[in-house]
Amino acid sequence: MSRHVAIVTDSTAYLPARTMERHGILAVPLTVVLGDRALEEGTEISTRSLAQALQKRRPVTTSRPSPEVFAETYRKIAESGAEGIVSLHLSAELSGTHDAAVVAAREAPVPVRVVDTGMIAMALGFCALAAAETAEAGGTADEAVTAAEKRAAGTSAYFYVDTLDYLRRGGRIGAAQALLGSALAVKPLLQLEDGRIEPLEKVRTASKAIARLEEIVADRAGSAPVDIAVHHLAAPERASALAERLRDRVPGLVDLHVSEVGAVIGAHTGPGLLGAVVSAR
Repeated sequence: MSRHVAIVTDSTAYLPARTMERHGILAVPLTVVLGDRALEEGTEISTRSLAQALQKRRPVTTSRPSPEVFAETYRKIAESGAEGIVSLHLSAELSGTHDAAVVAAREAPVPVRVVDTGMIAMALGFCALAAAETAEAGGTADEAVTAAEKRAAGTSAYFYVDTLDYLRRGGRIGAAQALLGSALAVKPLLQLEDGRIEPLEKVRTASKAIARLEEIVADRAGSAPVDIAVHHLAAPERASALAERLRDRVPGLVDLHVSEVGAVIGAHTGPGLLGAVVSAR
């Protein structure tokens, strides 16, 4: 953490724990409600437990952090000596997390810049990392925000789901609603567009959809320096295989991350998710 500017994100960034510790990035947890139990993402519910609950069709919902949780986080950071905070969060189109941070920022003891990145998962994580690296180099809060926004502008997220049912249940499907009529006949590829989940293509089989996902990501990466993250839920073999193929196909690849998404994103996508984030350096 910069002595002057601290970086905060939320638990849906899915940055590796060692990366967060090395750069002093703090993550405020979202909540997964499993039956009548409210559990913090990252500490109180595992992705295995989530996948099992979804497969058994148990009721699963998600909830933003409260403004009070953000206020306490900002207070502790100020007490540690930070003179400013940049708070970067998942798309406000998908969650009220950004709004809760804005409420807390109004009463924070130090200035807080709250940013709706329009991103999710490692697309958000790359933004937080760019801000942290800028702060570490002595940059101001404004410069850290600019770095995050520049990273967001050069980042694309694509994903495959086995079924649209989980997105439909959670109300996160956006324009992809149009795919529901033929959902049984297709395997959908989706993208993050303007902070919303939008349809990209319809493919007939899972294997063809994953092959097409690989093609799209490789084309988007081109030959310029990029970082790539491959995400999955209960599909580690799929993720590892895709990552290795992308390693061979993307000449400008700098960092490649492979990770299982947490419970919040997983609750809305379901087991079988395979996603890829491409972020220009």
